[in-house]
Amino acid sequence: MSFIERLKRGPAFFKEAVTELKKVTWPTRKELLSYSAVVLVTVALLAAFFAVIDLGISQLLGLLVKAGK
Repeated sequence: MSFIERLKRGPAFFKEAVTELKKVTWPTRKELLSYSAVVLVTVALLAAFFAVIDLGISQLLGLLVKAGK
């Protein structure tokens, strides 16, 4: 497909995209806030978990380096 043919299909693509977006069931404000809170809490818990794991591994490696001297 040539560049010109792709340019000619541009408007049709956007028209189809708008048609598909009209079919979407968008969440309500309450649902959106609830889902966002779940995501933020999950990210915070995972960040804390990996921070603790990272700290533990760092301490373990520090002990191993000291023991090797």
